[in-house]
Amino acid sequence: MAKSKYEQYIVTRPYTPKEMDPEIIKELEEWNHLILWMDNNVVPGSFQMNCCWFVKVPDKQSYFQYKHDVPEIIGLFGSDYQNPHDMGAEVEFWMEDEKFIINKSCMIFIPAGIKHCPLILKRVDRPIFHFTVVTSPLYSMSK
Repeated sequence: MAKSKYEQYIVTRPYTPKEMDPEIIKELEEWNHLILWMDNNVVPGSFQMNCCWFVKVPDKQSYFQYKHDVPEIIGLFGSDYQNPHDMGAEVEFWMEDEKFIINKSCMIFIPAGIKHCPLILKRVDRPIFHFTVVTSPLYSMSK
């Protein structure tokens, strides 16, 4: 039977980018449960997006800022479908030198070249659905 013309565009299997440091992956697995990752290596021609669950405040968090050459959207969503705007958590998020305390489901647009993060989990009462979208074929960042 012939393969479907478009099945390569439907991603259902987890993927960990080869470019990611194994030590960082191990650290993330404690509190960050990757659902799916898509980029040009997974589906040629696509841009980068990943989705995961943040399930607890980690013992160790990264506190550095970085930027991209292209815009990014970051999403943080609470998991209570009856009250979807209550994130059930508190996150500290930085854009350049501005600090934001976020406790409601949100999407954050970050223009190209704007330094952002750290994203610091302060409290996690229930899982947070998190995603990032970067409009380049692969995820890359610079300080």
